[in-house]
Amino acid sequence: MDDVKRTYREGEQAVKETWRKADGDESLADKVGNAGDELRRQVGNAGDELDRGDLDDTTTSKEAWRKADGDESLADTVGNIGDDLRRGVTGRS
Repeated sequence: MDDVKRTYREGEQAVKETWRKADGDESLADKVGNAGDELRRQVGNAGDELDRGDLDDTTTSKEAWRKADGDESLADTVGNIGDDLRRGVTGRS
């Protein structure tokens, strides 16, 4: 069931992103909407992983990898926030 929810979330996000780009002009509001959708998808998927107990201790290495290029993008920041949320919920470092 979690895989179905994950697939739905990813499809929903893709449709919304495509819809926002349909007018040919990606405004700041579009970018914020896309970032919000990405965050909701990641948090939802993380919640499903918590329910299944799929989390492991790789969050530190993921943070280091995201920072390796020297440019912390919005996607990097969102990923790190998701990792921080997981650590707060599970108590894992």
